[in-house]
Amino acid sequence: MAVKSVDKAAKIYTEILPLEISITEAVGELRTSFVPMGQAKLELVMSTEPDGTMAKFIEKKGEGLHRLAFDVHDIEAAVEELKAKGVPMTAERPWKGAHDAKVMFLHPKATHGVLIELCQYPEDH
Repeated sequence: MAVKSVDKAAKIYTEILPLEISITEAVGELRTSFVPMGQAKLELVMSTEPDGTMAKFIEKKGEGLHRLAFDVHDIEAAVEELKAKGVPMTAERPWKGAHDAKVMFLHPKATHGVLIELCQYPEDH
């Protein structure tokens, strides 16, 4: 979820709903907090810079759903399989994201405007 303030948005989940924040961390110009919800996690993401990527997204589209993320066991293989199917990516290769995960994004023009993230977490995560 793209939010202006992780702390303010977290209150919805910790004060209104019976959930807890599991981890808050900085990843480049982003600050993220994770809310475990069964087998899924909700990630609250804010920009720490006024002209950062998430700040620009919020300015354009408002706070709310930013992307869907899916765990994969082998991100390089998953990316190669998708590229072979003609699915465009937003970068040439995966990079390090939150929780030391390798991440890669499918280009939203290939997914009806939805940004889809692939995540490969370390074995000990």
